[in-house]
Amino acid sequence: METMLPTMPALVSLALGLASASAAAPAPVAGTLIVLNKSEATASLLHAASGRIAATVPVGEGPHEVAVSPDGRTAAVSNYGVAGREGRTLTLIDVVSATAVKTIDLGPYRRPHGIHFTPDGRRLVVTSETSQALLVVDPADGKVVAAIPTGQKVSHMVALSHDGRRAFVANIGSGSMTAFDLVKGERVRTVETGAGAEGIAVSPDGREVWVTNRAADTVSVLSTSTLEVTATLPSATFPIRVAFTPDGRRALVSNARSGEVAVFDSASRRELARIPMRSAAADTKGRLFADFGGSPAPIGILVAPGGDVAWVANANADVIAVLDLAKNEVVDVLRAGREPDGLGFSPLSARSQVPSPGER
Repeated sequence: METMLPTMPALVSLALGLASASAAAPAPVAGTLIVLNKSEATASLLHAASGRIAATVPVGEGPHEVAVSPDGRTAAVSNYGVAGREGRTLTLIDVVSATAVKTIDLGPYRRPHGIHFTPDGRRLVVTSETSQALLVVDPADGKVVAAIPTGQKVSHMVALSHDGRRAFVANIGSGSMTAFDLVKGERVRTVETGAGAEGIAVSPDGREVWVTNRAADTVSVLSTSTLEVTATLPSATFPIRVAFTPDGRRALVSNARSGEVAVFDSASRRELARIPMRSAAADTKGRLFADFGGSPAPIGILVAPGGDVAWVANANADVIAVLDLAKNEVVDVLRAGREPDGLGFSPLSARSQVPSPGER
């Protein structure tokens, strides 16, 4: 019996088939991606699978960070304010109806920034930069129930332990991280990390806190049990946020000035890859990071629940980069509003209020 060899087109098809199989795109993510647009005082709610905007919701001036409740129903936005006008409110958004349902006035506490729901969804933990305080807010009553002094300058981002008993705050002006006991309502300890300590995240196993020191171009790794710095990693330039993959094996750091996302192996502390953002900066006049020149200024970073996709808000380019974490490259860009920054995710689908192109 004669053996039939594949023809050249067949060989090409086989090769292409193997290549496409090995480089398969991540599965679409069901749910809603929430993007805060700093310069527009709005939150864009995008269908995560398609990237299409479902709704644009008005919030307060200078929205910087967003937290999503454990049940995915509520997104809480910190309205930081703008130059010359300090913000003092939070906006609560019903994700499914895609509407703002409540504004919480923080009273004397100004410049709210970092924000997190407690695991039971009954409280919000919020930093107040001007007041140098960590606030505990009851979202149902719309009241501040506790204010714990940080004793540090420009207390910015906050992360929580997985049981919600401790909070960790990065202090830009003091170059430090402060740990809090939320049960006792008191400050536990402050640890120097590096100049411009800003981004912060707790590892999925709860054993470490990573802090990005933007002015020092470093990332500090701290033990949650001892509150000691166990490693300092270089990450140039201007490392501003950090996020872990759900399995805890990798940590992603957005470097705003260099326009890249660094991917670290969490166990070995080794940098595995640098992912350049492929979008050029738009007109940077009047923007917060206008002095970054041509950098798209990647800031907010969020890893999808499945761990194969990450979203990165490029504040100077007005786009959200979609990262394939198997390839370590940008595979798509989404658009929301001007100066996107804080990102949140809900597994629930927002009701579309913006017609699709075919419906216009």
